[in-house]
Amino acid sequence: MAELKTKLNDASVEDFLNGFSEETRKDCYEILKMMKQATKAEPKMWGTSIVGFGNYHYKYASGREGDWMLTAFSPRKQNLTIYLMSGFKPHGDLLKKLGKHSLGKGCLYIKHLSDVDKKVLKELIAESVKVMKANN
Repeated sequence: MAELKTKLNDASVEDFLNGFSEETRKDCYEILKMMKQATKAEPKMWGTSIVGFGNYHYKYASGREGDWMLTAFSPRKQNLTIYLMSGFKPHGDLLKKLGKHSLGKGCLYIKHLSDVDKKVLKELIAESVKVMKANN
């Protein structure tokens, strides 16, 4: 079984975020605040480019198991990637109110924080964390 490349580490979140443009950095610190509030956890680096909060243990039917973050984000070249571990199915109503975004398998993509309703994003993050904590 291949080992995961994205692992919790001791790299500095602040140093990582300070490497981005002022606009991206400002958006990241707002998202950081939302996620910290939702998880009651400090931000930690996962791999080289993901800022994660909290953790949970998973175990698949295949026997593979490990630890993963409750929620996370990553500033990417094309957009801000927000990881909602609960998936999107439980949050359809909130997603309709969010604003300009796109979805991947477990990722919410936004270009800029100003493209979305911040109150809705905050609620979406909190609801996803709540679902993950209830299922763990």
